[in-house]
This record gives sequence, structure tokens and C-alpha cells, in this order.
Amino acid sequence: MTYRGRLAPTPTGDMHAGHARTFMAAFRRAQEAGGELVLRIEDLDPLRCRPEWTDRAIEDLAWLGIRWTEGPLFQSDRRQVYVELWSRLRDAGLVYPSRVSRRELRDAAHAPHEEDEESEPIFPTALRPPLGTGVDAESPAGVSWRFRVPDGESIRFLDAVRGEQHFVAGRDFGDFVVWRNDDIPAYELAVVADDIAMGITEVVRGEDLLRSTARQLLIYQALGAPPPAWRHLPLVRDAEGRRLAKRYQALSVRELRYRGHTPAQVLEMASR
Repeated sequence: MTYRGRLAPTPTGDMHAGHARTFMAAFRRAQEAGGELVLRIEDLDPLRCRPEWTDRAIEDLAWLGIRWTEGPLFQSDRRQVYVELWSRLRDAGLVYPSRVSRRELRDAAHAPHEEDEESEPIFPTALRPPLGTGVDAESPAGVSWRFRVPDGESIRFLDAVRGEQHFVAGRDFGDFVVWRNDDIPAYELAVVADDIAMGITEVVRGEDLLRSTARQLLIYQALGAPPPAWRHLPLVRDAEGRRLAKRYQALSVRELRYRGHTPAQVLEMASR
């Protein structure tokens, strides 16, 4: 099987040194395998994603010496792909409409909090609607849709960096959003749809998405589709130990370029 990796920047701001390291790792993996690398722009959110950030990301990737064999492909052009996947999950009774707000969810009694960056409580099973709710919906628009997780099911996968991983549905995460109430496909659904359609054989990304991998594996399982291999890299942190974020401009690739750093220096900084 031909190796197919992907670069998947989200154009909501300038890439930082952590992104540079991850994208370079994906590029090198494809090079070593003599395979292909897809550039996919994850620009689904029209309020946060801007064309100028896309242009800057592509320019920064090229400056780093990263090359791709296909793309750029834009998630904003692929809505029908996501609707079709939603339809399959709806027909299988695995997703349901939910009007529970984040505030209501946080206020739900005894709802333990997940530890990932979304900081969203685990969805209480008491708030689930009956099985079959939503199967007659013609469109996902107008309401959030959640994936009904199989409570107590173990999700195990081998990560090339972190080793054996184990999560339990309903304990480590609850019913998760696959379609937002502003009519935008959620991350979990969109990346699975795209990775399947684009034939991605390995995903290289940050370790903050390990829990997301467990969620996504449930979608792969529901679709009967083979998942890719996984390689989750340690997060790059600043001098105070904070994980890098786009709001911290001091370690953006663009700012480091302006200061005169070379691509090798940026990558070395991200590897410390």
C-alpha cells in the first residue's frame, strides 16, 4: 500500500513552532516511505478561518522546506462529503439531535469533566433522547448532533510514539458532537470523512488529540472503514511550560522568520 500522509493546518492564525515540528515530521515520514503527502486546509469555520491565514500557512510551509504531492484541498469545498457521512450515521441510529447547550451541560449534576483542551463535561446519559430520535431528519442543520457512544466499550490503539493507548467510552469521554448547531461539521466527523476519502494511511499530529483518536475510531468502526496508523508527538511548550497556541505570537513561524531565524533553527527550537 502506498504511504499517504497529510498536512492539515487550520487557518485561524499564524503557525507556531509546534506546528512546524509536526508538519516537518509528517513530511519526513512521507519522504522515508517514498509516499504521498496531502495538503488539506481545515477551514470549516467561516468566522475564524480567513484566506490570508491560508496563504501565510502555505508560504510558511514552503519556507520550512516542506513539500506536498497533492493539494491544497479545502474542507470548505467538501460539505457534501460530510453530509453523506452524517447521513450514514443517522441511518444507523448512531447520532441524534441535541439542543443541550454547553452551559446546561456544565451545570448538569455530577457530570465529570474531560481533561482535554475542549474542557467539556462528559455528556450525561440521562440527557440522551430515545433510540431512533432523529432518523427521519432530512438535514443536520439547525441543531447539534451527537454520536451515541457505546458505554463501557474499550477502545485500544497502538500509537507509534506513545505506545498502547486505552480509553473507555462513557468513562473517558461521552457522547460527542459531530455536527454543530451553526451547521458546521465538527472536527471528529470531518477529519474521519476526509482521511477515508483521501486514503490517508498514517496521521501525524500532537498528543493533545489522543482522546480524539479514540472518538474517531468509533466512527471508523461504525462505517466499517480501516483506520490509519497513528503518530502523536509531544507538545511544544514555551519557557513557562505552557503549550504553544496561536495567540502567543512570540513563537510563531512568521515572527521567528522576521527575527532572522533559519528553518533549521525554528525546528531545533521546537525540538527542545
